[in-house]
Amino acid sequence: MAAHVDPTPVEGVQPCRSGQFGDITYDAAPVRREPYADWWQPTSGVDKGLKVRNSLTAASNDALDPFKPGNGNKVSWYTCGPTVYDSCHMGHARAYLTFDILRRITEDYFRYDVIYHVNITDIDDKIIINSRKNFLLQKYMDQKNAFGDVLKKVKQALDIAANKLQKKEADLQEPLPETASWREKQDRREQEKMIILKADQLREAVQGVEAAEKAKDVDKLYVAAKTELCQVLDEEGGATVTDHSVFMAHAKKYEKEFFEDMESLGVREPDVLTRVTEYVPNIIDFIKKIVDKGLAYESEGSVYLSIDDFKNAGHTYKKLRPGKDDTTEDEMVEGEGALAAEGQKKNPNDFALWKKSKSGEPFWESPWGKGRPGWHIECSVIASDVFGPVIDVHAGGVDLKFPHHDNELAQSEACFGHSQWINYFFHAGHLRIKGLKMSKSLKNFVTIRQALEKFTPREIRMMFLLQPWWKEMNFSDQTVDDAISKDKTFREFFHAADAIIRSNWAERGVGFQRGDADRQLLNTLLATQTEVDAAFKDNFDTPRAIVALCAMVTAFNNYNSDGKPACVHVVKKMATYTTSIFRVLGLTGSDDIGFTEKGEGAGSKKDVVAPYLDALVNFRIEVRAAARAKEVSGRAILEASDRVRDDTLPPLGVRLDDADADKTIWKLDDPDIIMKEVQAKRDAAAAAALKKLEAQAVKLAKEVAKVRGGEPSAMFKSDPEFAKWTFDDAGLPATDPEGTPIVKSKAKALSKRKTAQEKAWTEIAREAEKAGKDVETYGKELVAELAALQQKIADTKTGE
Repeated sequence: MAAHVDPTPVEGVQPCRSGQFGDITYDAAPVRREPYADWWQPTSGVDKGLKVRNSLTAASNDALDPFKPGNGNKVSWYTCGPTVYDSCHMGHARAYLTFDILRRITEDYFRYDVIYHVNITDIDDKIIINSRKNFLLQKYMDQKNAFGDVLKKVKQALDIAANKLQKKEADLQEPLPETASWREKQDRREQEKMIILKADQLREAVQGVEAAEKAKDVDKLYVAAKTELCQVLDEEGGATVTDHSVFMAHAKKYEKEFFEDMESLGVREPDVLTRVTEYVPNIIDFIKKIVDKGLAYESEGSVYLSIDDFKNAGHTYKKLRPGKDDTTEDEMVEGEGALAAEGQKKNPNDFALWKKSKSGEPFWESPWGKGRPGWHIECSVIASDVFGPVIDVHAGGVDLKFPHHDNELAQSEACFGHSQWINYFFHAGHLRIKGLKMSKSLKNFVTIRQALEKFTPREIRMMFLLQPWWKEMNFSDQTVDDAISKDKTFREFFHAADAIIRSNWAERGVGFQRGDADRQLLNTLLATQTEVDAAFKDNFDTPRAIVALCAMVTAFNNYNSDGKPACVHVVKKMATYTTSIFRVLGLTGSDDIGFTEKGEGAGSKKDVVAPYLDALVNFRIEVRAAARAKEVSGRAILEASDRVRDDTLPPLGVRLDDADADKTIWKLDDPDIIMKEVQAKRDAAAAAALKKLEAQAVKLAKEVAKVRGGEPSAMFKSDPEFAKWTFDDAGLPATDPEGTPIVKSKAKALSKRKTAQEKAWTEIAREAEKAGKDVETYGKELVAELAALQQKIADTKTGE
């Protein structure tokens, strides 16, 4: 539990008292939650009742801190942007959509003046390695090597990958010491799952190569073993890639992709956008200040923060993951990158502020020689350049908590000489798929663009809204289906409310015509508003808010189910309130600037198109009535009418629902959703039609089998099995070619076959006689009909 300690002097450094927006005041004493470091609650900002889960103090799930900016109503907010080394996947969407939702609630619901800053990491180990790999692979492919040479290279790459995997598996066989911490045991379990996944992926690559070898297809070779081949090419030739434009072009490509993906998802643009490569001089100056304070040192061209000197100066290290355990080898690799600096560290936990560049890496001149920024330093320098020495909110994925964010805190507080660079740290939970974190390195990811081929941006956003923002979640059929179901629930609510609002309600009278039912509906709305407000104030609890809105919709559906006239203004208030909350959450509306596209004095799009839609609907109703009355060609008119409903209007975002024979209701909706529903109906109809054809084919095949069985008295004489046998007077086989009589059991079985065929032949003869044809002609027609039907089935399946 949080506890305010007595206002006695606190050992170590103090929080910063002056920020970008003015002076900052804090409580007289810090908040202490073991095992977390002291945290100072700002008091100079506006308190609007919001409480948040702050990673700087989050010792338990129920430990929430009152949210107060450092100065007035202004909120400085920095979110770690992407490292633009590859296409974004749904794990990235989890972070950026989550913080878009939190930002919108803070900005649009609580009405704080948020300045939202995102930084693009456009130089980093991952970018360097991926750009080199792609460059070297393209260079290798351009050489047009013989198929055999490429195959040999690919198999070499697969062998190397297999050896590395075996070594990793062997390492994991070593038991952990009895003193291993809970975290170390958890890490081991994660690594074991990863090894299984990587083994499966390597097996798939081998199978792909075998298929490509069999087909003699060099392109399939490259596709099957791209990862393994690129790794070998980089190990062999990565040091030869020295052109900076290779790295920059790679980063620019994926930065562009990132912003296109964010726009597709409806993520609001940042107020401030920066790139690391445009801040290198500032980064060098920042590092020099830390070195001059004696808290960092140079070693063989690289610069490291000294954890020991930092602590001795009164600072705390590892605020976000407190504890006495040292940084693990895997965490150090994660923190330092795959292209780690080669200097001598004073303490294994020291981390690089500046890396000496090796061959095949971009570089900038510095007081320590040619090098490049360490990973963590960029955020400290750039965010502080925008917001000053103290920031209200810093956000990022939970995987960045340690070592990245803890190292950011250390180097920033080392430079500025105070104890609280960030007032509130927000960390979004992992997105997992099949029990593992979704990750590029594991290749167990779904790109944002792939997800958007299956789901709408609103459905994806709804999926994240239904999960606590700070907890890990699974990307599964269940979570997606739940989001789609909720989305449909609200769409149907808006359609029903819209139909009530568009009705001739004024002619029926106004007020609470239904008495207590109307009053209860209004009370439900008021209770929902209170609950949603409480949910937002309770650590941005969007699942709770959505549940409250769903309950309100259920109450409305019950109210509206009896067909009695509705209290229009209460219904409209429910719909407009829900819309306003959805606009806050980014589920509807846009951030376009300027006036909406309306004519002078005109209303919304709905108001503009309503008369035309009504005229079309009325025409359609009249045509349907005429067709039923047989005044015109009924089938043709009905088909044309349905084409209007199913083909013409859905791309325009118009849905027509035939309520009954004499009533059609139009609704405006997302064109993609309507067309998906239309296509689903067509697919279902096509599946049913195919099933019907297949049933017909089965039935017809049985008739053809009767024909092919032959005339009973001659059926065995034409059978190749009995070609040299003798037969009795009934046409049954009697003796084999050696003169041996047929055994009784076989004779009995053949007799049964003949009896069955006599019955089948009689049936066929009867059907042929009805058709006025002889059996032979009728049989040929059945065979031809079956062949045509089978071809139709094959064509239908191909068309799918």
